[in-house]
Amino acid sequence: MGRLGALAVLAVLGACALPPPAPGTARDDVLRTWGRPSARYTLPAGERLEYATGPNGRTTWMIDVDGAGRVTRSRQVLNELEFEAVQASSLTADQLLMRLGTPGERKSGGYAGGQVWSWRYPTNDCLWFQSSVAEDGHVTGSAYAVDPACDAHDQGRP
Repeated sequence: MGRLGALAVLAVLGACALPPPAPGTARDDVLRTWGRPSARYTLPAGERLEYATGPNGRTTWMIDVDGAGRVTRSRQVLNELEFEAVQASSLTADQLLMRLGTPGERKSGGYAGGQVWSWRYPTNDCLWFQSSVAEDGHVTGSAYAVDPACDAHDQGRP
């Protein structure tokens, strides 16, 4: 690995160890410390900054900023409590993205057509969370499934 590659790896590893910004932190300080967000979402009174570590990462931080440019809330959203809330809700694809962030994988062939979106998350089990998103943009179902990355060593066995 070249020097530039090693520096890039260190930057990513360093970003994983950042403490979440406290309420009241200036948006500009978040951007300076955390860098460019992987996505941004408009909130009624501000914006949500997404910091996803996918496709193979297991965390996504959502940092909410008010209209005055101050952090109101920071949380890691790839967890079972958030997944349970998704399962109990009727969401659109946009609402699902705003809640869980960019999926680590999107594949065609969801329930009733559309796509299956998948998120890895911190767990000792070899699972990921998946949602079926129909062609009309509505989430038609969500569930846990075995993460295929965990079964890669078993390929070729009967």
